[in-house]
Amino acid sequence: MTAIPVKDSTFEFERKRNRPERYDRNVTEMTLKAIKKIDKIRVTREVQHHKTRLVSAMSEITLPKIKVKVSQSQAVGERMEE
Repeated sequence: MTAIPVKDSTFEFERKRNRPERYDRNVTEMTLKAIKKIDKIRVTREVQHHKTRLVSAMSEITLPKIKVKVSQSQAVGERMEE
């Protein structure tokens, strides 16, 4: 049995993937800039997430304010003393 040569792009991709990349100063510089930018975005999203979680937690803890209706005669006559 003879093996049939297969022209598949995945084999070509695997051959390229297993080779080490050549050092390129520009690529390294851009990669380091991207890492810093990604880290900054991650930190800001994390802070925003904590703020939203804290707001929702605080709203569950505090009780809603209750408004009491006061008639006009009661409002004029009996005010709280200071």
